[in-house]
Amino acid sequence: MPEWLELIVDNEPGQSIRILQDAEVLLHVLRPVTPDTLSHAAALQLIQKIGVGVNTIDLEAARRAGIRIANMPGTNSQAVAEHTLMLILSVLRKVRLLDAEVRAGRGWSIQPSFFDDVGEVSGRVVGFVGFGEIPRRLEPVMAALGARVIYCMSERASNSAAQKRSFNDLLMESDIISLHLPLTDETRQIMDDAAFSRLKRGAIVINTARGDLIDQQSLFDALESGTIAGAGLDVTADEPCAVHEPLMKLANVVLTPHVAWLTRETLLRSARIIAENCRRLRAGQALLHEIIR
Repeated sequence: MPEWLELIVDNEPGQSIRILQDAEVLLHVLRPVTPDTLSHAAALQLIQKIGVGVNTIDLEAARRAGIRIANMPGTNSQAVAEHTLMLILSVLRKVRLLDAEVRAGRGWSIQPSFFDDVGEVSGRVVGFVGFGEIPRRLEPVMAALGARVIYCMSERASNSAAQKRSFNDLLMESDIISLHLPLTDETRQIMDDAAFSRLKRGAIVINTARGDLIDQQSLFDALESGTIAGAGLDVTADEPCAVHEPLMKLANVVLTPHVAWLTRETLLRSARIIAENCRRLRAGQALLHEIIR
């Protein structure tokens, strides 16, 4: 970071209000930015989202306060794509259960029937709900592993062998469903009872986008009943995911704490945009990836 840019990290309880009073730029990850937050930020000029989704920022309150907002499309795409692949493979290969058995000294005592539904990507249909940068990076990987790729809720993809489907047709055809949508009023709980009822028995669901794309009770019911075989979730409806959340009890769920984006490489790419946008703000220039001016 340049010498003129002072970075203060909010890592102590109760210090947020004190920091906000003098902050000119707020670096935002997940903690909601509400009208109350902004009421303590008289000097704030820019909310710089580290990532893409701005659903946890009150955009209208920011507009009223004259605060600019920018995000970082593409900076975390590689990390999230790789994490999505990791979750797919972890669920298909039951990595969570295998790891637990090895740690308990029972790795060589696993019954052969355990592997009856351990599977491969090859020969499966992968359905991407949304076909932005992350699915586009994964599509050739899935194809190289022997899967057929389909997608929905996106513009027709150029230079891709993936085939477009309606949402309902994708649900019925896919063995692996991977969600890659922003959270809006239209996409909230798009995976509900009706959606899960359309899935193939034995399908798996992956979500590295936003937790509220899934009705969590519907997901739990589908997993517990065996309607679907498993789920890999980096995001949940309530974050952090509570220890008493019913999904925690299910062995066919792999959970990570909304860190699909978080790699050293993502942070380095993000730091470059932060420094550049702070320079541009200081110089009165147009910002990179500005959403609200």
